[in-house]
Amino acid sequence: MSKAGENWVIGLDFGTDSVRALLVDAATGEEQKSAVRSYPRWNDGLYCNSRLSQFRQHPLDHIEAMEAAIREVLSGIPGDTVSRIRGLSVDTTGSTPVAVDRNGTPLALHPEFAENPNAMFILWKDHTAIAEADEINQLAHRWETDYTMYSGGSYSSEWFWAKMLHIFRTDPEVAQHAYSWMEHCDWIPHLLCGHDDVLTMKRGRCAAGHKALWHEDFGGLPSEAFLTALDPCLKDIRSRLYQQTYTSDIAVGTISPEWAKRTGLPEDVVVGVGAIDAHMGAVGAAIRPYSLVKVVGTSTCDMLVAPVERQVNSLVNGICGQVDGSIVPGMLGFEAGQSAFGDLYQWFARLVTYPVTTLLSDSLNQEEQHGLVSRILATLNREAEALPVTDVDEVALDWINGRRTPDVNPALNGWLTGITLGTDAPRLFKALVEATAFGSKAIVDRFEAEGIPVREIIATGGIAKKSPYVMQVLADVLGRPIRTVKTEQSCALGAAMYAAVVAGVHPSIDAAQEAMSSGFEHEFRPRPDRVAVYATLYQRYQTLGSLQEKATSYRQPQK
Repeated sequence: MSKAGENWVIGLDFGTDSVRALLVDAATGEEQKSAVRSYPRWNDGLYCNSRLSQFRQHPLDHIEAMEAAIREVLSGIPGDTVSRIRGLSVDTTGSTPVAVDRNGTPLALHPEFAENPNAMFILWKDHTAIAEADEINQLAHRWETDYTMYSGGSYSSEWFWAKMLHIFRTDPEVAQHAYSWMEHCDWIPHLLCGHDDVLTMKRGRCAAGHKALWHEDFGGLPSEAFLTALDPCLKDIRSRLYQQTYTSDIAVGTISPEWAKRTGLPEDVVVGVGAIDAHMGAVGAAIRPYSLVKVVGTSTCDMLVAPVERQVNSLVNGICGQVDGSIVPGMLGFEAGQSAFGDLYQWFARLVTYPVTTLLSDSLNQEEQHGLVSRILATLNREAEALPVTDVDEVALDWINGRRTPDVNPALNGWLTGITLGTDAPRLFKALVEATAFGSKAIVDRFEAEGIPVREIIATGGIAKKSPYVMQVLADVLGRPIRTVKTEQSCALGAAMYAAVVAGVHPSIDAAQEAMSSGFEHEFRPRPDRVAVYATLYQRYQTLGSLQEKATSYRQPQK
């Protein structure tokens, strides 16, 4: 058994806006030091167009931020501690794929593609591939094998195949030079280990199963015949991708001499198979069978694990997939979530501060403008919390960036109803917070309606730590207690737990969780008087959602 201070590991968490490096004692879970570095090009708004739902990130952002974050987290750490760093594992947003060459190098790292957004990482929230996702659904539902059966019955524009197909159709030059495609969580370990063969690298089960329709029952990815029928431009791409996948307790390899030198890490550090951030966040939040872990940030991912032998024949309709080993090896991992949560609050804060930031644009720098938005959000939280809750209050839909689950529909959008001359900014903010809670309830209701019990709810992520008001509303709407974890960085901690396993410090992820979990900080209990009122408002939310679905032009695929 490892003793305190004997072995150390690093978890790397690539979020939407920045990367975090976390140095952890593998025996106790003590978080020794962390460092965060933002993506400079992304923060400047480069390569993105929100009106087109285009969100791209340059691989140099990830390379530069990762190198700086690791160096910062090691600065000031005694040399004998650094020499005892045994492992490193990675989580990233997903599905965030990129076109690569034969060596696994993103095309944007070649000079001729350096400024081409289509050659960069297509961020999870990019919705430019709505039409392609619809085509995938329509074909899958009439094919001899419905490849969406383990993905809730629907494929999303946020995922791997839709994004690849969209780029192939809109950018022939990228299509011509793309030997293969990689998820962000697969590319980082590949980069750190210095591997140069895209065909022999280890791909993670997590992204493959939840985002790329990979399943053992299919013999891997969808068949060549299916992909060619979808579009001839996909002919032969399957043979340049992968068939085998690996869970995150498996090592990709050892860090390369180049990256050991660039980061200051020992040359014997073992690098693990990567995964999507929310999946490792669930591990860091001490997920157990039938716990629903909500990773609450700009969006939400709702993670649940169940014993394979109990739920192997349970196909949950309308979620983001169920994959053996995607969260915890040996368990069936379920994913659901909302496309906008904190993003909805940020949108409203920017909306109400627009006149000020516009009028004072010459006197407020970007940091001061961000500070103003943060202060506005804090005020809105405080004043909305003080408002009464009645069954005639304003009601909103949370689908400002489409609906992820239940029942993916990226064409849906946000609605506000019940507005009068008495409606002010705190009341509108209250309605938006309640809308995100109603969206969460729809997910819990779907799991239980499909025979998957939800025995407890655990919350982690930025909003779970920063907004007691939002968490209390969530508990009131769900009518269930919600526990929040102590750590502020459950995704990075989950990655560190996996790093301890791949380095051989712990024999399994269960053992790593037992030794390294941070425990829980707070429990939000539902208030009975609010529960009853929110049940009425939730019915109005559902009615409003039905009207929105009838009004939208997007055609939900029928099985």
